[in-house]
Parts: sequence; structure tokens; C-alpha cells
Amino acid sequence: MSDNLVEITIKQVNAILSEAGVVAKTGRTRPDVGRVPENASVSGLIDHTLLRADAMAREIEMLCFEAKEFGFASVCVNSWYVPLVAELLKDSEVTICVVVGFPLGASLPQVTAYEAQEAINAGAREIDMVIPVGAIKSRDIVGAFNDVTDVATVCHDHPDEVICKVIIETALLTEPEKVIACQIAKQAGADFVKTSTGFSSGGATVENVALMRQVVGNGVGVEASGDIETLSQAQAMINAGANRIGTRSSVYIAQEEQRQEN
Repeated sequence: MSDNLVEITIKQVNAILSEAGVVAKTGRTRPDVGRVPENASVSGLIDHTLLRADAMAREIEMLCFEAKEFGFASVCVNSWYVPLVAELLKDSEVTICVVVGFPLGASLPQVTAYEAQEAINAGAREIDMVIPVGAIKSRDIVGAFNDVTDVATVCHDHPDEVICKVIIETALLTEPEKVIACQIAKQAGADFVKTSTGFSSGGATVENVALMRQVVGNGVGVEASGDIETLSQAQAMINAGANRIGTRSSVYIAQEEQRQEN
């Protein structure tokens, strides 16, 4: 997608929001949220993820153990396991990340916001919401904006300034729709945009990460998630503009990085 078309699409989204008179209820609370920390390892940018419906408690326990061992950024789980993860990670620096409206992004907006609030109450400090993909494809710009801003507000109203990440599910969107989704998330005050749930027809690509970074600029984070299985793939995503990696291959990637360092 050409730079000119990206700019035109961004302006169209902004014009629709302006004409509708809607404004974000919140703003990003961390100015460095879009940057890779200085001297950061790849491992330190990873969301160690287990979102299978049949994931068992002992697997979640191992997930938390591995996250502490390798220094991953977060453990990403479904909300059912937040109390367990909060207990296991209470003395560590690993963040608890929880998905809401997952994986379809088709819940009622008030349900998604409520789920986010309950996850935060239980200990989550990052919320990964799925944007209403059908709304994006239907060009319901205002509806999608309101959905995101409601969750972002729940996150940012908390004293710990919980991070709000918006999964746009790139595999289901056209190039213009990806731009629309990212611009909505940015304007609604979300802290990150994220490529994929890992439960659709495709995951992260270098091209999608670069496009997302182009749209949101440097003040918003970009997470590459899905189909990232090696250190070189993770590094390619970071080089394209990602500053967080979501993967189920975290341990393998961390071990690869350790071998390179040694």
C-alpha cells in the first residue's frame, strides 16, 4: 500500500471520527510504550503465551516458571487463569497479560470492558482486546472506536496504568482495513496494536508489522504475534518495527539467543 494511500485512509478515519463528535476518554499514559528499551534482549520483549482452550493448570504453572527463568516480558493467558498466575508471579517482574473479547472480537462492547475490568481486579496489568473485526469490515468506524476507547479507559483509570493492546487480526483484513483498525486504536488511546490472535488463518508478517508501525508512529507499541517460531523471525519483526513479540515458541527463541550470546 503506497504512502499516499495510507495517509488518505488515516485522514478519512479522522474525518469520520471528527464529524461524529466522538473523542477518546483516555490517552496513553507511558510515553515510551512504542520503543524498544535500550539494550533489551529479544527474550525481554516476549509475551510468553498459552491460550489453548484445553490448557491445564500444570501447563500454566510451567508457563510462569519459564517466564521467570528466561525473563520474558509477560505471561499471556485467558482470564480464567488470572488468579493462579497472579499467585505464581507475585514476587517477580513478569507482567500478567490477559486476552478479552478473544478470539473473535465479537462480544458486546460492555461485555469486553467488563471482562477487562475483572481481569485487572484479579491482577492483570496488560489487556489484549480483539478489535471488532466485523465492524472494521462494515466500516463502522465509530462503533469500533467506542469499543476500544471503553477498554482503554478501564485500563488507564487503574492506578497502575494498565497497558491496553488491540489485536487487529491482520489475516482477516485488507490493506486499507489494517490502516483503519490501527488508526482507530491509536485515536482511541490504546497503547499497542497487535497483529494476530494466533487463532485465525495467519499470524504476523514483516510487511504487516511495517505497515502498522507506519500508521501508529513511534508513540504507540506494535506487537508481532503468531507464527513466530525462531530467533531470526523475531529479530525480523523487531527490525520491521515491532517492540513486543507474542509467541508460543518463547523458550526455544530464548535458548537460541543464549547460544548466540555464548
